[in-house]
This record gives sequence, structure tokens and C-alpha cells, in this order.
Amino acid sequence: MPTETDPRLAAIAAEAGEWRRDIHAHPELAFQEHRTSQLVADKLASWGIEVTRGIAGTGLVGTLRGRNAAQGNSRRSIGLRADMDALPIQEITGLPYTSQTPGKMHACGHDGHTAMLLGAAKYLAETRNFDGTVHFIFQPAEEDGGGGRVMVEEGLFTRFPCDAVFGIHNDSRGAEGLFTITRGVTNAAADQIDIKVFGKGGHAARPHVGIDPVVAAAHIIVAAQTVVARHTDPLDSAVVSLCTVHGGTARNVIPEDVTITGTVRTLKAETRDTIEQQLRAVITATAQAHGARVEIIYERGYPPVVNTDSAVERAQQAALRLAGEDRLVRDHPPTMGGEDFSYMANTVPGCFIRLGQAAEGRETFGAHHPRYNFNDAILPTGIAFWASLVEQELTEP
Repeated sequence: MPTETDPRLAAIAAEAGEWRRDIHAHPELAFQEHRTSQLVADKLASWGIEVTRGIAGTGLVGTLRGRNAAQGNSRRSIGLRADMDALPIQEITGLPYTSQTPGKMHACGHDGHTAMLLGAAKYLAETRNFDGTVHFIFQPAEEDGGGGRVMVEEGLFTRFPCDAVFGIHNDSRGAEGLFTITRGVTNAAADQIDIKVFGKGGHAARPHVGIDPVVAAAHIIVAAQTVVARHTDPLDSAVVSLCTVHGGTARNVIPEDVTITGTVRTLKAETRDTIEQQLRAVITATAQAHGARVEIIYERGYPPVVNTDSAVERAQQAALRLAGEDRLVRDHPPTMGGEDFSYMANTVPGCFIRLGQAAEGRETFGAHHPRYNFNDAILPTGIAFWASLVEQELTEP
């Protein structure tokens, strides 16, 4: 089994850091990851890994067969997934490799996830100390567009059968090198809601002859919070965040309408249903109380990520062998962040893993922050874990 200090792996991790910083400097949004996809494909091909491109547009899969699998003697297979897309955020880190594209930034660590999986692919291509097939899944559009869903719909696991699929996401709050691998739900369902409030515009000095959608919208925003506070089990978890409000063009004109948008996060299917039902009821009633009318568009987004027990046990075993019990968290509350790895884990047994990157004495910014930066110090850990997991799961006879 490889270790984080294995000289060969350490050298690959140093290269992976260079790839990561290059990807960071050239961020690409959902389904636009053409440069990143080309870089990944070129690296994989140069190591003798079979590359299949054009899955969900810019997505690709690298297929590597172990010693016996290359001779057709083993049908065992495993999938390892990394996401490639960036976010529409203006970076303000001031780093030497800061984003060269205004308004786009790798603010969630997908540059690190991609480099980490590339590093593991190179190591495994050189060693091939396993019996079976590894599919390296490089996914587009995790942040927006559901690239994981599109890959599954386009036959990902039919074309590339996997006994199980695994994914890693950096944890900006977890200690550097700490693995969090838990059973059950790890990430929330992520839905979105658009609310359009219609009133009757007019002069701001004569509000009594119109219907003010701004006032109605303000009450709707406040009333929506009672859906969590008074319609959700206190022992359950749910979030309703209404994050944008748009309406009006002048300080002395009551507008005709106001638009509100937001997100809803839940962990349980029944809570998801209740939240949607109650939001529609409360928003409609509140608007009517102010003489306004509303149109509500509620869209179900990513389902929750639910780790499969068997896959969790295997991932925990690999982390334990690599890092020891002190660096493995087996029981941790789920995050309310959404993740479209859920589509993969809903199709084959799956496990989503968090790897801590918060270093003592190093200022830490959370994901989606304009000052966020992936910590390259965890690249050797991530690469070693991927390689260890493959060698564990596809042990040579």
C-alpha cells in the first residue's frame, strides 16, 4: 500500500500541485471546461490510460486495467470521481496563480480534486498493483447544471460498469489530512425557488391607490422563515434562504412587481415535500393579505447524497490503513451543502468523503469565498488514499 511519504508518490504530488495551480489560473464554468478537459485527457493518454471523451459534453472517463484485468481475467471495477468546474466569482486572493479570467474562480477546490485524481491515475498507471479495472471519472458542471446527473443519464455506469463509486471533497473547516467518512446522508437536497410578486405600481407619495409589491415581498421573506421554524420537526434539519430581491427602478416609484429567488435545503424526502407544500401556502397567503398576486416556481435540484454502508466500510478501512484512527472521523453531522455526486451514489453503491485542509496558523476561507484557495499540502494524502483504496478493493489474487 502506498503512503503519503512514498518518494514516487511525493514526486507525483509535486507535479499535481503544478497542474492544480495551472487549472486554478484558467477557471471554466459548468459545461465549458474545454481547456481543463483537454489537459486531463492529454495527461491520461500520455500515461497509457484509455480515454473516453464527450460524456455530458466536457466530461470524460479514463479507464485503467490492472495486470490480470488487462488479460480479461477480472471483472471487478471501481469508479473514482472528481469535478472540474469553477464558479462565477471574482477572485481576490492576489496569488501568483490567481484566475486570469475576470468573474470566474476555482472557489470550491475542484482544481484540487481534479489534480488529486490525476495524480492517483499516474501513480496507478506506473505501478498497476491491482487486479481489475479503475474508471477515473472527471465530471463537468457540479456547481450548476448537474453534470453528474447528465453523465448518469448518458449511460456512465452502463458503459463503464462499477461495483462502487467514490468521491472526495475538500473540507475547508476540517483539520489538514483528516478524513470524514460517515454512513447515511452526508449532503442535503438542494432545491431552488423563484417568487414573482405582482402589485399595482404608482407614485410613491400615493401608496393607497396602488398595491405595493415591495412591502408584500418583505413580508413574504419574513413569513417564509416560519416554514422551518414552525412546520419542521426541531430534531430535523432544513434551510430556507431567500438570497436575491429585485424590483423597482426609482426611489419615488412603486414598481409593478418584485422578484425573489432562493434555495431550500433538506435531508429527508418527507421534509422536502413538507417544505415545498408549506412554502407555497405561506407565500400565497401572505401575498393575498397584501392584495398582491404571486407566481411561484419551485424546482427540485440535487437529491441528498446518501452513502452506502458497504462502500463506507471500504473507504474507512482504506483511510484507517493510510492515516490511522486519529485522522478518521466515522460519525459527523451532514452538511446542508448540495452535491450532484448524489446521482452517482443513487445508481451504484457510493461513498462521498471529506478531506480536511485547514492548517494550523494558515488563514482559512470557506468554499465559495473570493479568498478561498485549495491547500496543496493535502494532495499527497488524497493521492495516496485513492491509490490505497484501489489496491485494497482490487487486490491481486
